[in-house]
Amino acid sequence: MSTAEETAGAEAQPWGEVTPDAARRLLLAAVEAFAERGYHATTTRDIAGRAGMSPAALYIHYRTKEELLHRISRIGHEKAVAILRTAARAEGTPTRRLAEAVSSFVRWHAGGRTTARVVQYELDSLGPEARAEILGLRRQVDAEVRGLIEEGVRSGEFDVIDVQGTTLAVLSLCIDVARWFNVDGPRTPEEVGALYADLVLRMVGAGEAGPAQR
Repeated sequence: MSTAEETAGAEAQPWGEVTPDAARRLLLAAVEAFAERGYHATTTRDIAGRAGMSPAALYIHYRTKEELLHRISRIGHEKAVAILRTAARAEGTPTRRLAEAVSSFVRWHAGGRTTARVVQYELDSLGPEARAEILGLRRQVDAEVRGLIEEGVRSGEFDVIDVQGTTLAVLSLCIDVARWFNVDGPRTPEEVGALYADLVLRMVGAGEAGPAQR
């Protein structure tokens, strides 16, 4: 399987449980349109056309364009929480679990970069109620990373003065991958994940940082 094919699979993965098929096709079309044109410049006709459906068919599954964005954002953020929580709850030292959390989080943002760009950068396009729900999921993302850093500080593995600020820096570093990653570039998602895991361990002053973590 080519790198492009692998990445296409990663893009589709979060929507595998969305049913029926027409609803899933509309979500995938909306992701592509929002990533390419931006939420406000995208029309429901654009989305329906990309999905090979009539504009009227869209409203069978989604009442509004915002409902599409809300569902995309919710599913994407739930996936992000699950990725970090799995790493945080695994066995091993805080150093190893933080390295895995960062690596897997970065792989998701690189492999699913189109989806991740919409999930991470269209929050302000949501209305107050939907936005509040997504902010709650973002707080869970923050809590998983912050908890790992706090655990490492308590165990003496990390040397961090400002846990909250460091958590923000780690998440910003990981999320930004969705903005610049190019599937035709020199690094694979796995290689970027390994690099960023090493960078983050150095950031927190982990004694085990280096090739052993990869």
